[in-house]
Amino acid sequence: MKYPASPERARFEQLAIVHMDAAYRLAFAILRARPDAEDAVQDAYLRAYRALHQLEGTDIKPWLLTIVRNVCYRRLQQRRGAGNVISLDEVMESRSAVATDPGLTSHLPSPEQAAVSTSEQALLAEAIGALTPVFREVIVLRELEELSYREIADIIGAPVGTVMSRLARARADLRTRMLRLMDRDDCHAVR
Repeated sequence: MKYPASPERARFEQLAIVHMDAAYRLAFAILRARPDAEDAVQDAYLRAYRALHQLEGTDIKPWLLTIVRNVCYRRLQQRRGAGNVISLDEVMESRSAVATDPGLTSHLPSPEQAAVSTSEQALLAEAIGALTPVFREVIVLRELEELSYREIADIIGAPVGTVMSRLARARADLRTRMLRLMDRDDCHAVR
């Protein structure tokens, strides 16, 4: 027998499910491992559902992404606290996932993105993966999720000026990493 969904559950599904891809992209950007990101999103959605009564209004995305971010950083702290040792196999799997993860490329491409080749997209994903978590999150929130500086500030719990500063530093770091990766690729190209 199937039970009807409660009004609260129906409201949550209506507001939150449409942002699951955004939640996953943010979680993956911070945690860098597909299973960890999936677990974090599941945990965050459960927490969000339980705290739905605290949501003011209907713009759930910034509120939900704040919960996702907090869950992810808690997991990072647990990893560090547990002295998490990562095997070489896990690192290689993570690098492979970065290059092929649909979560980082699932948005409809902009004209600029459409011009970028598949190999350049893989280089970009690798460069983003090499950023620190605080830089990855602002890049993902601004460039992939297209959130405003104010929304990002609310999500990460920092002033707008800090968001702008982190974003500028993240873009500069990303540019430097991309140039290095492109040089590396040029060195390995068949001529």
